[in-house]
Amino acid sequence: MDSGTEAELKRIFEDIRERTGAAISLESFGEEETAFTFEYGGKKLTAYLKGTGETAEAGARLAGYLLSSGDLGGGGDRNTRLKSILLGEGGAWSAFRFLTKYNIPDRPCYAIDLLPERHLEEAVLHVERCLEGTGDLAVKMDDTRLAVVKFQEEGQSPYDFGVFLSQSLFEELGIKTNVGVGCEMKSFSEIATSYNQAVTAVRMSMTFHSEWEVHSYREYLLVRLLEDVPESRLKDYMEQFRITDAAEVFADEDMTGTAEAFLESSLNVSETSRNLFMHRNTLAYRLDKIERITGLNIRKFSDAVTFRVITILYKLLKH
Repeated sequence: MDSGTEAELKRIFEDIRERTGAAISLESFGEEETAFTFEYGGKKLTAYLKGTGETAEAGARLAGYLLSSGDLGGGGDRNTRLKSILLGEGGAWSAFRFLTKYNIPDRPCYAIDLLPERHLEEAVLHVERCLEGTGDLAVKMDDTRLAVVKFQEEGQSPYDFGVFLSQSLFEELGIKTNVGVGCEMKSFSEIATSYNQAVTAVRMSMTFHSEWEVHSYREYLLVRLLEDVPESRLKDYMEQFRITDAAEVFADEDMTGTAEAFLESSLNVSETSRNLFMHRNTLAYRLDKIERITGLNIRKFSDAVTFRVITILYKLLKH
């Protein structure tokens, strides 16, 4: 066995020990241990797992099987394996084997889902160029979207990184993209959860906002709570607000867009006017109209929260 293969196996054994507590070595411990034989690199080798008994024997059989398979990262090439992990197939062990095979440090990370309007292949290549030298990962998920795994760095928020990718794709390739950002996970083994959140953020952004924007899953926690409520109950909630002319506001994109911008600007009139390039008087007129129809003065925090809930109910029932 050459030194490179031996070093690789020792590194794998150390990773297994850190994650499972199972101490394995190519040399005998000289005490109570369980020996097992496996094939690796075309050779039969003997390893030793510290401990005896049924638990140790089961651990030795599992380790021997994984090592003999010669494929610690799962089936398929790197992209196939990464895609499988993001989709939640194989669980934490599959994620661990992926990190081990490709010598990737396990750090806090999050996933981003990108849904370009066109030219997916070009978008994938561009994103891969953006990630060169970073250790971050990109993979085409299907014929419409790609995913990015970003290992967290200080000084840049997940949302800001999503904005960077969106702007880069538009400035370099002229491609508009819906971008969803998942929550940060402590370990790569949890990345499937973050990716599912990112996909959810894209889906919800296309329902609740205009397209080609960047949205974080955190924005939609309230939506997710209400989305799981049966439609009959949602209708009951909506009726309790007793807003007979709700469609006059919620079906008007200008009105809802103005209200959303006002809420996202922390109920600040000046900031909303700047962001929308709208005169303060026009903004005031629209806010007054919303109050006249709904009875809610969204300049007040409590009414703003109520308005947000009603907006979600209306769109869920219309979706």
